[in-house]
Amino acid sequence: MDNERSCRGIARLKEMNNQSPIGDMLNEIAPDMTRYINEFAFGDIHSRPGLDKKSRELVIMTAIASLGHAPLELKSHINMARNVGWSQTEIIEALMQLTVYVGFPTAINALFTAKAVFDERGESVKL
Repeated sequence: MDNERSCRGIARLKEMNNQSPIGDMLNEIAPDMTRYINEFAFGDIHSRPGLDKKSRELVIMTAIASLGHAPLELKSHINMARNVGWSQTEIIEALMQLTVYVGFPTAINALFTAKAVFDERGESVKL
C-alpha cells in the first residue's frame, strides 16, 4: 500500500540511484520492514531539510561502518555515497578517520567493504 511517506521515500532512493538488494531481500521474509525503511528512514528522516544528500550519506555511511556488523547496509550506503558525489578518496579518508573512534578492526573491515563496492562498480581504486 503506497502512501505519501512511502512515495517520498521511494523517490528519494531513486534520486540517489539506489541499487541495493535489501528491499527485495526483505520482501521475501518481512515486507513490512521494507515499508518501514521506505516510509520512515527515507520518506521521513532522509527527506528532511537541513542537510544535503551528500552530507546525509557521509553521516549514514560512517554510522553504519561504526557499528561493525552491517556489511550489506554499509555496501548500500557506500554505493549511494558514490552516487551523490563522494569520491573514493573522500570515502576512504572518512573510513580511516573512524579508526580513532571505533578501532582498527572496524575501520579495516569498512575499508575492505569500500574496496568491494569499488570493485563491483568497476572502479579501480585511485589513491
